[in-house]
Amino acid sequence: MLAALGLGYLLGSVPFGLILTRLTGAGDLRAIGSGNIGATNVLRTGRKGLAAATLLLDLGKGFAAVWLGRLFAPDFVALAGGAAVIGHCFPLWLRFRGGKGVATLMGVSLGFAAAIGGVYAAVWLGMLALTRLSSLSGMTAAVAAPIAAWLLGYPAYAPVLAALAVLVLWLHRANIGRLIAGTEPKVGSKT
Repeated sequence: MLAALGLGYLLGSVPFGLILTRLTGAGDLRAIGSGNIGATNVLRTGRKGLAAATLLLDLGKGFAAVWLGRLFAPDFVALAGGAAVIGHCFPLWLRFRGGKGVATLMGVSLGFAAAIGGVYAAVWLGMLALTRLSSLSGMTAAVAAPIAAWLLGYPAYAPVLAALAVLVLWLHRANIGRLIAGTEPKVGSKT
């Protein structure tokens, strides 16, 4: 159990957005936009390719945590995935100030079962296409994941996915306030 938690947390805590923006000369991501280390904030640098790479790498670390958990600690796969999201959100090396976990949670969902990951991706992309609101899309997908796990025959993953959905919602509390106020910026907007 400790190996699954440790491995998941360490994988999740790799701050790919921060690393990529520094390596490419885009500066310290924590001083840009929301200060978050995720793909949405990387997009604010104006570098779409960098944002896409961050998205894929953050997704990949969630998937890798589950995959490696299956290899080395099969009884604790759900914990390995959960720890990856927690590591992304609260990385030790960044004084526990990381991202909001949306892409990493998608990777974890995909690692649990392709069907859960497919629902997560469809809800996320569908909501993003309808609203252009990254925060709303991520929160909706996070809430859809435990429901999908339950309905698609993977009830063992539903509790950890539900707990992670609550975490994602909590980390988006400022976004929720802006959504209610109608001031949440849309993807691609100048403000």
